[in-house]
Amino acid sequence: MATEIERKFLVRDDSWRAEADAGIVMRQGYLIGAEKASVRVRVSGEHAYLNIKSATLGVQRQEYEYEIPLSDAEEILDTLCQRPLIEKTRYHVRHGRHTWEIDVFEGDNAGLVVAEIELGAEDEPFERPPWLGEEVSHDKRYYNVCLVKHPYKEWGQAGA
Repeated sequence: MATEIERKFLVRDDSWRAEADAGIVMRQGYLIGAEKASVRVRVSGEHAYLNIKSATLGVQRQEYEYEIPLSDAEEILDTLCQRPLIEKTRYHVRHGRHTWEIDVFEGDNAGLVVAEIELGAEDEPFERPPWLGEEVSHDKRYYNVCLVKHPYKEWGQAGA
């Protein structure tokens, strides 16, 4: 079984940008976001992937990912995926022994910036960079599959 152990945090400020790579633009959409799992298609630069992830809340989930032809992914995003699509730029920042992924969202989720770290174990220690804010690993609103149904731009509105 493929397992992902990932912790997710808000970002306090833009100081991470001084250590970041150039970033890669991503578009992703969900074919299904159900009770047990989500199925998404992601275009990341010149590569594309089909991803299946368990809908478990928390830092450890099952995850399976397969590279697919870019043209297939573009067609799936344009014709089969739920709207809105997730649009973001992902940056990588090395801090201590780990590489952080910083997602800067655009479109309906503009204004949201989230840092993620993948770990080998749930209790693996890691250095907290000074720009790291509140942990949101257990808050489903920050899961990409939930940002399709309840985009960040709507969070300030009643019922969001």
